[in-house]
Amino acid sequence: MKAYATDTIRNVGLYSHVGAGKTSLAEAMLFATGAINRLGSVDNGSTVSDYDPDEVKRQISLNLSLVPVEWNEAKINVLDTPGYADFSGEVASALHVSDGAVLVVDVASGVQVGTEESWERITAHDLPRLIFVNRMDRENADYFSTVDSLREYFGNSVAPLHVPIGSENDFTGVVDVLANTAYLYADNEVSEAEVPDDLADTVEEYRMTLIENVVELDDDLTEKYLEGEDISAEELQAALHEGVRTGQVTPVLCGSATRNVGVHALMDAILRYLPSPAETDAATATQEGEEQELPADSEGPLAAFVYKTLADPYVGKLSFIRVYSGTLSSDSRVWNVNTESEERIGQLLFVRGREQENTDHIAAGDMGTVAKLADTLTSHTLSERKQPLMLPAVTFPRWLFTAAIEPTSKEDLEKLSSALARVTEEDPSLHVERQQITGQTLFSGIGETHINVALERMKRKFGADVKTVPVKVPYKETITGTAAAEGRFVRQTGGHGQYAVCNIEIEPTGRGEGFEFVDKIFGGAISAPFREAVHKGVREAMKEGTLASGEVVDLRVTLVDGKEHTVDSSDLAFQIAGSMALGEAMDRAKPVLLEPVLQMKVRVPEDRMGDVIGDLTSRRARVHNMDMVSPGTMEVEAEVPQAEVLRYATDLRSLTQGRATFTSEFIGYEQVPASTQEQVVEAHKREKEEASA
Repeated sequence: MKAYATDTIRNVGLYSHVGAGKTSLAEAMLFATGAINRLGSVDNGSTVSDYDPDEVKRQISLNLSLVPVEWNEAKINVLDTPGYADFSGEVASALHVSDGAVLVVDVASGVQVGTEESWERITAHDLPRLIFVNRMDRENADYFSTVDSLREYFGNSVAPLHVPIGSENDFTGVVDVLANTAYLYADNEVSEAEVPDDLADTVEEYRMTLIENVVELDDDLTEKYLEGEDISAEELQAALHEGVRTGQVTPVLCGSATRNVGVHALMDAILRYLPSPAETDAATATQEGEEQELPADSEGPLAAFVYKTLADPYVGKLSFIRVYSGTLSSDSRVWNVNTESEERIGQLLFVRGREQENTDHIAAGDMGTVAKLADTLTSHTLSERKQPLMLPAVTFPRWLFTAAIEPTSKEDLEKLSSALARVTEEDPSLHVERQQITGQTLFSGIGETHINVALERMKRKFGADVKTVPVKVPYKETITGTAAAEGRFVRQTGGHGQYAVCNIEIEPTGRGEGFEFVDKIFGGAISAPFREAVHKGVREAMKEGTLASGEVVDLRVTLVDGKEHTVDSSDLAFQIAGSMALGEAMDRAKPVLLEPVLQMKVRVPEDRMGDVIGDLTSRRARVHNMDMVSPGTMEVEAEVPQAEVLRYATDLRSLTQGRATFTSEFIGYEQVPASTQEQVVEAHKREKEEASA
């Protein structure tokens, strides 16, 4: 693959609802340009971009793939993204380094949840875009109805550039209404032709509408148009290019990726209407706290951004890089601005799926990879030590689903830590933490499928076989009454014995005020070191309460009396006595469970509001606020017990067909209702009995 100048490069992401045909479209682009000699299929796992074993197994994209195609003396770096919501972290990486977008829409399904989400993400990143209506050969394909729905959802900036020639089995080509030219496809060959007579009126109508939209973007063209002067195709294309670049126009094209119809025209449109890195706004980098504009100049200071990392058990790390400024060269040394360390760049590579091709350098605006960087991770910037420019990091979606994980054997336990580190290195939208109260290892991601895929990858790539187990809610315990108790630990074994007696009183403190130990012994009933031992024993006993083995909090323990023996008393004996006293007193002081409570914000389409409110109410939620955050979209704020929403990511997606999203934040502990407490305690007893059986 030859080197390309910055102004001949296009960095374009493919985005859509799951199953709209992004991977098939990337495959068709490779086939149309001669990069491959046959069309692969998602169904049989033979596509270039979906080469991961998990993708082949599930027949959906799970990873962001870089698929460069060469067309008309230019290079299109195609970023094929997953459509399934669980893998939106990969989408975030693609959006961060794209200069343009192609929104792929299934003609038979029209605007779906993922279509709307993709549009919103593309808009949030201010990316110029084209829409490609795919699968025109499908049954019930209605391009004109799909265009109407696109305009309804996304506004009048949506403007058809193509009119299909036929549909379903009779779909044979497209008409470019701006060029007023038909393109006919047969046997993977394309030819130009006159506009079919039966489409002439439709094409003219769409052509005039598009021209009117385009000339409005340029005062000189507006004047020409109003005065009836001819406007050349070049002038119209230049005006449309500017309209797309500025987001004022979104052209709609159509085709069939699996039949390779309309794909040539799409690539022409990408080169003609989407901007090169040289035309996009300069990147903003920081150097020692000061911002600096970085135009895409191969002669400028080096600033290369790592947008994805693959961890390979044999090759090591493979870092995917976009160069924003300067030129990255093989066999060179660079400065990792994030870690403040030097990295050695070995052989640079251009990749196409699993295939790799050596290159001497990667110029500004282009993308490639490098292997075996020591300290470099996703979102790191590689620059020059003398001019350490840092580019903004990718904003990854926050995890929504959590599973508890356990190794299946002792051998897997030894591999677990390393495997978790490697898989989270690959995917920053995964998160691992150790829950201190329950002792569980919690593995969090965007959804249940996200977690399952990560666990399968850990086993396949790093040899760690891990299973999921139910997440334990980190209950705590406290008291609502007062009580007194004696802790007596006396053991006579014939030799040196154990003797300790302590008397305590306990009472609740305010919620969140914590633990207080008060020493009220006067005189020498217990000497000072043994009083401290009682304190230590009480603290140790508080780690596991009497109801459901939860941590005990928010109480005051007062040591009021006790006895010691001049020979047999010891620190250990008084620790045990203190622990025994607390356990007995807790049973008498009306102990209760405390549960963690989350503050949740759920964004939901207005027509699903009732379903979501009803579901939250059934989960013991307290709804505080409901606001309209955008036309047709409501946001619900509620406080919900964590125990009720352990699988909320999956349940909400099912309840709303994936149209709602949520965020959650821990806000504190509250007392568990009596009926719920009884169920939790009984479940804990059964669990202990089963564990000891």
